[in-house]
Amino acid sequence: MLHHPALQPPAPARAFPTGLPGTAALAEHVLATGHGDWWTDRAERPSVVAVSCGDHALLAGDPTAISADRLEPLAGHCVEAPDRFLPTLGAAFDRLDPWERMLYIHRAKSAAPRIPRGVTVRRLRTADAPALAALDSTMAWIHGSWGGPASLAASGLGWAAFRKGQVLAVACTRFLGSRYEDIACATAPDQRRQHLALACVTGLTTDAAKRGHRASWSCSRDNRPSRLLAWTAGFRLSREYVHYVTGAAGGPSVSGTSRLRTAA
Repeated sequence: MLHHPALQPPAPARAFPTGLPGTAALAEHVLATGHGDWWTDRAERPSVVAVSCGDHALLAGDPTAISADRLEPLAGHCVEAPDRFLPTLGAAFDRLDPWERMLYIHRAKSAAPRIPRGVTVRRLRTADAPALAALDSTMAWIHGSWGGPASLAASGLGWAAFRKGQVLAVACTRFLGSRYEDIACATAPDQRRQHLALACVTGLTTDAAKRGHRASWSCSRDNRPSRLLAWTAGFRLSREYVHYVTGAAGGPSVSGTSRLRTAA
């Protein structure tokens, strides 16, 4: 596929609707922040368009207009696409795993978090970039849609819990849309069950509302802790859907249950 810079979208970028919650806001996020990539099947009058950011991608257009081998840029991504693309996606990668997801919208008041002594919860600042860069490896995915810790720290769209300069938990707007902000959070493995994530999410959803946006939350159907946190923070289920996790490019796929992380 042909690559297009984030802030120079191809004409078919309008194939992706605007003003939607969840990862559907990915295309708007790429346009607004400059983090991500556009792809088309050809330069003139393209029939297929994709947009990727972090490890997520949206795909639209006519699947008969592109051969499976040209979808290589979407390897190792969580892809949302119309069902008509499934045969082409299945032929493009060595595996194509369905992943059942749940989409929540912020509709209720959050439970009041109890913050442990010695912990400060606040909005991220530019100077917090080194602390974000030092996150536990299991948490590093949190800044993937921002291109790294420095951009997330400078965005004004994240909250974190700190103790002595160390980030214990962080919540951020993963995909910034025109109406919705799809948020994500991560907590250090040894700091869970202390209301830290809840405090960060509560601060972030309050900020989103002040920006005139509503927060959304996307997680795996099997991720019970994430679903419980969403409910406690005031999110309510909107719909369930499926996206597909691609393997390496080349070779027939073997459908099955995804073995990838369920943190998001």
